[in-house]
Amino acid sequence: MDFHTYIHAVGTGPKSNRDLTLEEAEDMMTQMLEQSVYPEQIAAFLLGWRLKPETRDEFVGALQACDKKIKHQHVTDSLELGYPFDGKAKNPYIFPLVAEVLQAHGLNLVLTGDELLPAKNGITIKDIATAVDMPQNIHYFDRKAYIPELHELTTIRQRLGLRTGLTTIEKLPRIAQSDYAITGVFHKPYVKKYVDIFGDRYKRFALIQGNEGTPELFSKGRLWIAKEGEVEEFIIDPAYYGIHYNKSWDEISLDSSLQQLQEPSDEYLKLAKLNAAVYLFVTEKAKSVDDAFAMVNG
Repeated sequence: MDFHTYIHAVGTGPKSNRDLTLEEAEDMMTQMLEQSVYPEQIAAFLLGWRLKPETRDEFVGALQACDKKIKHQHVTDSLELGYPFDGKAKNPYIFPLVAEVLQAHGLNLVLTGDELLPAKNGITIKDIATAVDMPQNIHYFDRKAYIPELHELTTIRQRLGLRTGLTTIEKLPRIAQSDYAITGVFHKPYVKKYVDIFGDRYKRFALIQGNEGTPELFSKGRLWIAKEGEVEEFIIDPAYYGIHYNKSWDEISLDSSLQQLQEPSDEYLKLAKLNAAVYLFVTEKAKSVDDAFAMVNG
């Protein structure tokens, strides 16, 4: 379909805007990925799409277009971690330490990364993955390799300077065909939205009130697990497990983030074990977070 039809659908105002069908959304995303339309048209659509706002069918259609472009590589016994591509600005990453804990329990972690995207201006997964020797059970995939078409939209998105509908769907590409996935969420109303979009793509799909929108728990928060159409909620409190880590509220540099990974405090190591326990529970390797925490502590 002529791409102007899609711009018109999202960019003519509340009275005239309409939702795209799933098939239209797949075609829209295919045209953007193949850049068979002008960059200005892509930017116009992304802005209008965000303001309309997006629907479940539109997200699913866009995901289906991406699925057809992705170069998949199967990783057994894996959990896909859905990180935002705008990075972390105030706290270090913890996933390399979590992976070290999980090596003894046969769980692989799948992560994806790319250049920095709007709007947080933080430290990215790619920054860490290219600077640290990763444990063998971390499988990092660079988007430039597994879906170069989406990578090629980076400059347009950086110039736009805003989060868009792509910010939602890009977190979990199912690159490794994992049975399990977890991503971060800020507010409870978004749980249903993410479950509707991603829930049927995994055997078990989880969301957590993670640090800076990541799937990393740094303080008391909720964990939601979706399976077979049902969503169960859990409260996870580090203090309950004797962990008293103080989150930072200041900007963090890449060097500082790397140093905290290379020279972790005792509390940070305990926090890594708790995150590992959450992941073992999500992937059904433990019946509860309590049981999993006992497992990782020997």
